[in-house]
Amino acid sequence: MPSHITFIGAGHMAQAIIRGLIHNGHPATEITATATRDETLAPLAQQLGINTTTDNNAAVARADVVILSVKPQGLAAVCASIKDDIQQKQPLVMSVAAGIRCEAIERWLGDGISVIRTMPNTPSLLGRGAAGLYANDKVDEKQRSIAAEIMQAVGIIEWVEEESLLSAITAIAGSAPAYFYYMVESLENAGVDQGLPRESARRLAIQTALGAAEMCTLGEDDPATLKRKVMSPKGTTEQAIFALERGGFEALVKTACDACAQRAEELAEQLDTP
Repeated sequence: MPSHITFIGAGHMAQAIIRGLIHNGHPATEITATATRDETLAPLAQQLGINTTTDNNAAVARADVVILSVKPQGLAAVCASIKDDIQQKQPLVMSVAAGIRCEAIERWLGDGISVIRTMPNTPSLLGRGAAGLYANDKVDEKQRSIAAEIMQAVGIIEWVEEESLLSAITAIAGSAPAYFYYMVESLENAGVDQGLPRESARRLAIQTALGAAEMCTLGEDDPATLKRKVMSPKGTTEQAIFALERGGFEALVKTACDACAQRAEELAEQLDTP
């Protein structure tokens, strides 16, 4: 792990990664977070013991790794403001800004910079995240290992060798928690329609989702096999699955993922400005 990690931006995702790093043993004194206002930073300094500053340039000057975690719309301006310090220090640069391609970051920061783009999801806040990572051709194996260790502090990771595949990861991981929330919400509403109190229906749906996910993580059976094991011939589950199949459930999920990935590509085009 590098000696000093600087976060440009201190939003929810940055805070999740910072907490994960500290939990995994990285010294809080070797982490710096920046924001535009001291009021944003004060609780982090007090609760976590990290360094904080509103001076991005000073924060970059001491960094071995710089993690760009500002809103995508503001990233070009931030990169312009720290370009000289990045060029002088030559840190590994990681970005969690959705939709901003490595080529744009390289252009904004100047030539020769090692850039890794990562797409984490919101369960990272609980250490249960899933993230895709893509590295430009300046990144060496040591830097890949560093990036992996940082992101594994909040969940699992998958490397992709084509940057366009980050849009697919956005579809099945980055945006996908919302799909599962929708499923839980739909189960809750179905339970209410059948007479259950809403609180009971919600608790049952959430616990079932949690248990089903854990069964998948055991790895003893793939999801298709787990599904079949619940489907007794002519039983209740079989009828429910048949109804989902007749309604085009799998095709609908694919359509949703395709729409998500397409929108991710559109946003990348829109945000890739000089």
